Amino acid sequence: MEEKLTEYARLLVQVGLNVQKGQNLIISCPVECAYFARMCAAEAYAIGCREVIMNWHDDAMSRMKYLQASEDVFETVPAWREHFFNDYAKEGAAYLAISATDPENLKGVDPQRIVKSQQASGKALKDFDRLQMASGFPWCIASIPIPSWAGRVFPDAGDGAVDRLWDAIFAAVRISGDGKCVEKWQAHLATLHRRVEKLNGLRLASLHYTNALGTDLTIRLPQGHVWEAGNDVTPTGQEYIANIPTEEIFTAPLKNGIDGVVYSAMPLVNDGNIIDKFHFVVKEGRIVEAHAEKGEESLKAAISVDEGASYFGEVALVPYDSPISNQKILYYNTLFDENAACHLAFGEAYPCIEGGRQMNKEELKAHGLNDSITHVDFMVGTPDLSIVGTTQDGREVPIFVNGNFAPDI
Repeated sequence: MEEKLTEYARLLVQVGLNVQKGQNLIISCPVECAYFARMCAAEAYAIGCREVIMNWHDDAMSRMKYLQASEDVFETVPAWREHFFNDYAKEGAAYLAISATDPENLKGVDPQRIVKSQQASGKALKDFDRLQMASGFPWCIASIPIPSWAGRVFPDAGDGAVDRLWDAIFAAVRISGDGKCVEKWQAHLATLHRRVEKLNGLRLASLHYTNALGTDLTIRLPQGHVWEAGNDVTPTGQEYIANIPTEEIFTAPLKNGIDGVVYSAMPLVNDGNIIDKFHFVVKEGRIVEAHAEKGEESLKAAISVDEGASYFGEVALVPYDSPISNQKILYYNTLFDENAACHLAFGEAYPCIEGGRQMNKEELKAHGLNDSITHVDFMVGTPDLSIVGTTQDGREVPIFVNGNFAPDI
């Protein structure tokens, strides 16, 4: 176990972030995961990191705050926190987020408190958010188990839930104890990029999604859109992997170019609440109806954070026959669940357009990309999902057949 943990920490620091000598590293981490944060810090210092700076958080304190703090607390962000995130982002510090939380930590909290907090944070941390979406600094999100989360994933495992979740995570991130995870990741990224080249070569104008759940959705793509996957690179040439694990190939949709209905394929955990069996009705890109059997109030709050929250910002392709999907585990954690199925995101668009990394907000909006302070992925992939692409010259091309990439993709 110690060897696997060390290999995991090394993977995140050296491959996920590719921390450089003399570079600062910010680690955002739950207090329950301090032991692993220390391992990551040790790996970073071993390769010459200038300083590791911690941003601790805690489920219990967060819940107390949302339930009991004064209302005005959620309308502002302290100046120190604003400077902390924005200033380190501007200098190009590496950012590691260790994602581990109780999926229902904020159950029962007034959704409007969460919305106010998001709005205040979005305004105060706009430089951090802009640079993160445009690869202005290397960032990586990864997870390790905590008891409350593990118990939700494996409710019948008792005291063994954490060990079972560790086994699942190690499998998902290609760590088997043989010390070869870096080689495995290099081969995996090569496969993703071969598909990216094929999709970019098709010059698609739109995608049409259908499945037995009732999804019937047409998504137009912006002129000059590009598909991306796996690793990315900062303006200074520093390669990094934003999500570990990652199985997706993604691009940005045309903001006003989506019409139809789309049904969720898996529950969504958002802002400490579980939203399940939901669907959206979309007209000219805007979500005009949102319905859920569980968590509808939270869902409607999520798409009302700002004007852009009711439009879409990401289209991601993930084969149903993939390592995480084949585990047949519902993680209740978007980092893993989004890599088990095709997904969409409402909110901010990644600048997935030719020259997009050099464009400002207004230029990206002029090219048809959505702007928002939020970005929430939800899963739509099923075993029978069909996606038919239409090229710019009017040809129809199968992209997904029965939940997986068509043979030619």
